[in-house]
Amino acid sequence: MSSADNDPFQQSVAVGRLRKLKSMNLAEDLGGGRYRLADGMEETLRRMGERGDIIRVMQHELTARRLDRAGVERVIASELREPIVGKLISRGFSDEHRDRHYMMVDGIDGRVHYVDIGRGDVVQSVPENATVRIEPKKAGVTQADRTIDTIARANGGRYSVDLHLAHDPQANEAFAASHVRRLEAMRRVGAGPERSEDGSWAITDDHLARAETYAVRQQRDRPLAVSVMSRTPVAELAGKEAPTWLDRELSEGNGSPVRDAGFGREVRAALAARRQWLVEQQLADPDGAVLRFRQGAIDMLRQRELRQTGEQLADRICKPFASVGIGERIEGVIARRVDLEGGCYALVERSRDFTLVPWRDVLERNMGKAASGIMRADGISWQFGRGRAGPSIS
Repeated sequence: MSSADNDPFQQSVAVGRLRKLKSMNLAEDLGGGRYRLADGMEETLRRMGERGDIIRVMQHELTARRLDRAGVERVIASELREPIVGKLISRGFSDEHRDRHYMMVDGIDGRVHYVDIGRGDVVQSVPENATVRIEPKKAGVTQADRTIDTIARANGGRYSVDLHLAHDPQANEAFAASHVRRLEAMRRVGAGPERSEDGSWAITDDHLARAETYAVRQQRDRPLAVSVMSRTPVAELAGKEAPTWLDRELSEGNGSPVRDAGFGREVRAALAARRQWLVEQQLADPDGAVLRFRQGAIDMLRQRELRQTGEQLADRICKPFASVGIGERIEGVIARRVDLEGGCYALVERSRDFTLVPWRDVLERNMGKAASGIMRADGISWQFGRGRAGPSIS
């Protein structure tokens, strides 16, 4: 490229621009006013422009929320390699035309992170100030894909829960049903096999290739897994009558590194307060840096939270709350999802009362429907629709 131009002003602009590109290692001076532009220069400049936009967005959000503390390290994660745990500062569009979203997180490592989480419609809504965990997702064929393929090859190209249980006597119905959910997810985007009326699936010889194509597409649309660890401000978790993510950090001892800065400082204070409360409540005993929970303590906290939530919901629903034990049959309407500190639950409304049972993603598509199942230690095998026989889904 030459900097020569008949217009002196335009020539001056071109020379200045080329010199700037040279200082950025994006152009090479060949002498005589001629320059060689670096390969991929336009893409590099585009990325630099995007980075500048991101920096401005981060500055605006931090200033608006009075989080622009001195010396804070800001991280723009183009490719996330390690999980991030922190408080959600904000969420917005990184590319509105392609429906790409970002999250800004005040990490427990003392740094503020900007991450592209992919398409907005595949990542759940998360309230600001919630504690989240963001981690990279692995793309590729899963063990479930291989298991489905193996069972189908042994059964004339068919797969079903019954065939799975016959093939592997060690498997339970809930485990086999998780493979069905994988097939259903593939089918919804046109990458999976078809399901017959008897509940079995026709698995083609190229199933693993289809599974890999599906995984690559999922990785592009949703490169990161976002999970909500708590919707409650961390300072309010100290005396919470429920299992909390702080309990896991305390019991593991070697959990996520918590730095004494930013949200990390808040978490350190909350961990100390939670530790003291658990010991005072005789739910745990200190063992050096680790906290040893007493037998049944976590389940006791879970039951306390369920009872308290049940009593609160009873006033709104105008029906009493009834807990469900292992082995009991459940019949009712899947009314809605209830997010608690100890996990997510489905509110099942019955004729005279209601109950709360562990949530499964399959329930989202069956909201408002009648359902039945038996509570087991490994989950519930659901049947949807009154009196409808057929395959169960867990």
